[in-house]
Amino acid sequence: MPQQPPVRSSASRPSRPDASMSLITNVMDHSLDDGYAEAAARKRARGEGGGMPKTLRARLGLAGGLVLAALVVTVGAAQARVTAPVVAKERQELIDRIDRETASADKLETNVDKLRDDVSARQSAALKESGGSGRADLVGILSGATAVHGPGVKLVVNDAKEASSGGDGSNPRETSGFSDTGRVRDHDMQRVVNGLWASGAEAISINGQRLTALSAIRAAGDAILVDNRPLVPPYTVLAVGDGERLGSRFQDSPDGLYLHALEQNFDIRATISTESDVRLPAAPSVIVRTAEPYTEKTEKGTS
Repeated sequence: MPQQPPVRSSASRPSRPDASMSLITNVMDHSLDDGYAEAAARKRARGEGGGMPKTLRARLGLAGGLVLAALVVTVGAAQARVTAPVVAKERQELIDRIDRETASADKLETNVDKLRDDVSARQSAALKESGGSGRADLVGILSGATAVHGPGVKLVVNDAKEASSGGDGSNPRETSGFSDTGRVRDHDMQRVVNGLWASGAEAISINGQRLTALSAIRAAGDAILVDNRPLVPPYTVLAVGDGERLGSRFQDSPDGLYLHALEQNFDIRATISTESDVRLPAAPSVIVRTAEPYTEKTEKGTS
């Protein structure tokens, strides 16, 4: 009798690892809600789905919109192309005009210097004939009409470091965020100059601008003007006089102490040194419109 083969129970199918997470599994397997799918199917059935318009009117509208958009873009590009050369041309014309006016001003200044030298020579010759050449030289020095040199002091006054950098490396004269106390002002330079005059200076210049009895130190915005010419820091003040005595007397004067207070309280930078020889140019123009020389004839006429 043949032996029956052993009966083996069929092994059960292994369960899914995520069988216990039926909710998450359902969400992952059916990420799109059936309602959305049915709505999309109904639209497709009615011919309302996405894609190109079906009717001729809709197609013409779409084409017109595309043409209008292309026209706007094209016109904008054309205007930009036309405007750019015009702006560049105007800018170049302005630069050329500035260059021409600057050259003209330089030429006029050169002519003024030549005429001034001619007038000075004629004055010296006339006074020499009348025996008064020494007086003419003295008058020229005191009035600032003559370039001078001699021993004296050099005083350099500068804005605070924070003011010079503007906080972000920009020009401090073009920023408004920095406190004004860190910058040298016109009244500060007025006190410095007056203090040097009172201490015995015989001639003074600031950044190459010779000061006279008619000179004015004013402010225009954040810039300091000397005789209506803007100066840029640092401000270099040259004064002719007895160097050692002039420097010590200025530092001990009320104006010198005022400058020292600016250094201590507002970080204004200032250095003073004695020089064996400083050179000061002549003043650009010395024109007297009101004062007249006093003579005996004038006195007799008024008595």
